[in-house]
Amino acid sequence: MTNMRIRVVGDTLPGVDPNRPLLEVDDLHVEFRLRGVRIPAVRGASFKLELGRTLAIVGESGSGKSVTSQAVMGILDTPPARITRGEVRLQGVDLLALDEETRRSVRANHIAMVFQDALSALNPVWSVGFQIGELFRVHRGLSRAEAKTRAVELLDLVGIPDAKNRVGHYPHQFSGGMRQRVMIAMALALDPEILIADEPTTALDVTVQAQIMRLLKDIQNDRNMGLILITHDLGVVADVADDVAVMYAGEVVERAGIRDAFKRPAHPYTKALLRAIPRVDTIGQALEVIRGLPPNPASLPSGCPFHPRCFAAEDQCAEAVPPWLEPASGHGSRCHFAEEVYADER
Repeated sequence: MTNMRIRVVGDTLPGVDPNRPLLEVDDLHVEFRLRGVRIPAVRGASFKLELGRTLAIVGESGSGKSVTSQAVMGILDTPPARITRGEVRLQGVDLLALDEETRRSVRANHIAMVFQDALSALNPVWSVGFQIGELFRVHRGLSRAEAKTRAVELLDLVGIPDAKNRVGHYPHQFSGGMRQRVMIAMALALDPEILIADEPTTALDVTVQAQIMRLLKDIQNDRNMGLILITHDLGVVADVADDVAVMYAGEVVERAGIRDAFKRPAHPYTKALLRAIPRVDTIGQALEVIRGLPPNPASLPSGCPFHPRCFAAEDQCAEAVPPWLEPASGHGSRCHFAEEVYADER
């Protein structure tokens, strides 16, 4: 697949600036309000996605990855969730400032999402062809026959064998990997500029995982989309991502190009995640683990939230919140000692 097109978001969303990054998330804050208690789930997340590139957002469960992606999509359940601060800009247009009808149009035409549990995301009482075709009937005004034809084309695109006959099958009649392909077909139906894939290979075996990731990459190259990959699997990230944002306790603690993140990580949490990856040169040895557990977002530790688990922590880590440091290279980190890494880079 080599067809690289120039995307024009402004066709249906006026006011865009094609010279701006495709997506910019700036100082995003999300909290949950439960029984009068405010629980911060995302605390000042910032990153950007360029046209045709893949941004991986990584971190342990509970780090804020999925909440961030749902905030970008505009599908957080409110209440209890609430975006309290920040901007989500699509080529310069702040999506959080739009009315709900316009946001719904953006979700339909510009940003799509592949959820991690395809069986729960698909409606069990409708055929997959009907569910894909509904997007064309509602948003493009196609007839039922035309929508079915487009659904067959999409199923064929994502590698469903015998798509013409399987278009009438129900979700339970597909394997886990095939259901994930159906979800990808639905996400691609309206030709979005941005695709968010939230743990797209969860519960799939290694071979199917590789097939799904290869499919996503091929489609991205063909359509020149921006891809946000939400994952905890750094092995997958190394193969497909261009840039990476590492999240911990609701914050982006490191942001870098994929080469910098793997070759010269600046934050101890990123280093710990990398050390926990199984490698061929450590066969027979015990895997390194990150001691302790992620903090409760309702009662975060003082200073750097990672310091109770950090192998390099010093007194100031428990006393002072580390600043965000980002030299001209664009490799940024929230750590008191990141300057040492950046000094080596220079």
